[in-house]
Amino acid sequence: MHVIAVPDLEQSAAYYRQTLGFQIHEIGDPGWRIFTLGQCRIMAGHCPDATPPGETGDHSYFAYITLPQIDSYFDSVRKKGARILKELQDEPWGMREFAIQTGDGHRIMFGQELNPLP
Repeated sequence: MHVIAVPDLEQSAAYYRQTLGFQIHEIGDPGWRIFTLGQCRIMAGHCPDATPPGETGDHSYFAYITLPQIDSYFDSVRKKGARILKELQDEPWGMREFAIQTGDGHRIMFGQELNPLP
């Protein structure tokens, strides 16, 4: 599970749901939500006074999420308007991957193993 601070929880939840295909879960506290995609869980907290993620440079990468069928997922998030920071490509370290920046400035890398081990 990842924990992130977001300046506008409702806006972030809408982005993760509509653009990235996450499910949004209420947890009984109005200042928190859990976003899920497969086995990935992101706990997002409403922190309007925190340093904006986009201002933290390379430290705004908070997750590397592996998924099957990376090509179709990439096509889906691109069509929904995700800000692509790194185009989908095969890497020498055996991953096919791409990166996005969320509406609130966090960055996520998505990848799929090219030759998964048995």
